[in-house]
Amino acid sequence: METENKSVPVSVRVLGKWMNAGVLENGVIDHPEDGVPQGGCISPLLSNLYLHEVLDLWFEQEVKPRMRGRAFLVRFADDAVLGFEREDDARRVLDVLPKRLGRFGLTLHPEKTRLVDFRRPDRRPKASQRERSFDMLGFTHYWGRSRKGRWVVQRRTARSRFTRTVRRFNEWCRRNRHLPVVEQRTVLNRKLRGHDAYFGITGNVKALQRLRFEVQGRWRKWLSRRSRAAQLNWIQFNRLLQRHPLQPARVVHRVYAT
Repeated sequence: METENKSVPVSVRVLGKWMNAGVLENGVIDHPEDGVPQGGCISPLLSNLYLHEVLDLWFEQEVKPRMRGRAFLVRFADDAVLGFEREDDARRVLDVLPKRLGRFGLTLHPEKTRLVDFRRPDRRPKASQRERSFDMLGFTHYWGRSRKGRWVVQRRTARSRFTRTVRRFNEWCRRNRHLPVVEQRTVLNRKLRGHDAYFGITGNVKALQRLRFEVQGRWRKWLSRRSRAAQLNWIQFNRLLQRHPLQPARVVHRVYAT
């Protein structure tokens, strides 16, 4: 018992250091006044601990028993999707959710919180047949047809995440354009494999292939700027790719496999 009593203040002290450590960005340390720093390593853990009581248990014990239709909650850290069979249930929860979070000092993100009619397209009213989708964890979720013609929920890389990824590849190629081509190819392939490990999901092949095309364009651009004599047109660059190919797009997660 004595060991357990001593471990409690140590845990609290470690959490306090994490929360007050700040985040270094562009050479400047930012110390938030409330909560954990955005992007801090402890943020996902504390979000899971805190929101398990604030949201998960509340939804299971108090919300679902009061619903007229089926309902579910999917949450990852501080991102969550609440699904409802009936629109009136969804609107009721959307009205009380800000009050529930407000009791614990939390607020909903005004731009990311919205009500989406995500019923299967053939079950929506004719006045609501336009495509409805939502973004979560870097993916855009939407309805599409499977190879057998059935309606299934599909996913593609969200536009904002895709743009951010291309920008990071461009910045890396700019900063490392003077490295040997073999070393550049090795690092780029490692980054592409890491990207596929997360975004390589069934139905997202076009986005993976498009990323390769964008990376090739940025790589050629910065290789051509190493010197005046290093200008590469696309014919010359394609020859270079034959000797130093980039990692092809690869689907890692087959979500519809049986």
